[in-house]
Amino acid sequence: MEKLEALSSIARLSENVIRVLAQNPGKFTLQGTNTYLIGKRKPYVLVDTGEGRDEYIPFLESALNETLQSTSITEPDISDIVISHWHHDHVGGLPAVLALLRKRWEARKSGFPYEPPRLHKLPLPPNKQPAVDPKFFVLPSIIKALPRDLFTPAANGSVFHDLHDGQQLHMSSTSPLRILHTPGHTVDSICIYVSSDRALYTSDTILGQGTAVFEDLFAYMASLNKMLTYIKSQTNGAIEPSICLYPGHGPVVADGALTIETYIKHRREREAEIVKLLQSPPGADLAKDNWTTWEIVKRIYAAYPESLWLPAARGIELHLRKLEADSVVIKLGGDGTDTIWSLNPRKD
Repeated sequence: MEKLEALSSIARLSENVIRVLAQNPGKFTLQGTNTYLIGKRKPYVLVDTGEGRDEYIPFLESALNETLQSTSITEPDISDIVISHWHHDHVGGLPAVLALLRKRWEARKSGFPYEPPRLHKLPLPPNKQPAVDPKFFVLPSIIKALPRDLFTPAANGSVFHDLHDGQQLHMSSTSPLRILHTPGHTVDSICIYVSSDRALYTSDTILGQGTAVFEDLFAYMASLNKMLTYIKSQTNGAIEPSICLYPGHGPVVADGALTIETYIKHRREREAEIVKLLQSPPGADLAKDNWTTWEIVKRIYAAYPESLWLPAARGIELHLRKLEADSVVIKLGGDGTDTIWSLNPRKD
């Protein structure tokens, strides 16, 4: 595994952006979930809230104390909170963050009524709730339990102000933030272009180190190409000055276009590797004419420890599903890692 770069719990990335680590390092979260305060002065925009670790709140409060440049007691610390997607390590800290903001306001004793932050998120498609263990899909229970005096609801009474692709969020303390819908990691994943920094916040679609996981490779590849096209549109196709990436995990990525191109290249190479395998019989020892998912995994990951094969099978399966959607392969039967695949003889 790639050695992780050490990250400060609080880091000023520019005059407009401060990164605050959510204090939840782990196998899939790397150094922890990155949350971002955006704006030159209060009220700030907060992007994501971590997973709800108690250790996060003191760091967020410290960041607010150290970076607030306005002495006005009539302005809240944070006016808006943007949630990048439904994963628990990005939404779990919402109740604690909202409680902190209310507590800080009341401590001022300003005499002015509190204006709770607006919460923003791209909605999940109707009837498409994540098929995961409920302990990981915590968003519904969080929404249900939120006290109504801790947030400003949408005009229709909803907890979240719905985001949509191409939307510009106009905030008082920063230049407009452009929302890009980039499904693949999850169906509701977004990226945010921070024009003041010439930076694209990528959530978990692109990481600061290593490669990202995804639930739909077909959508993920489309999103990578969409992000690359958008970055090039902001530079008129020029190589310099480059646009950096603010990822949901890991350090800042200096050259966004090159990194996205590398992600695309890696996935295309893996896809080509799978197709090449399917062009040849699995071998006489298997006594079969077609490949199963598991046989593909064993061949491609032969040089890796067997303990990694089962996790790798999920990625291979998603590649095969994309190839099936592209009409390159067909599914002949089986289930899970025993699914049998063949090249589509009708593919031109």
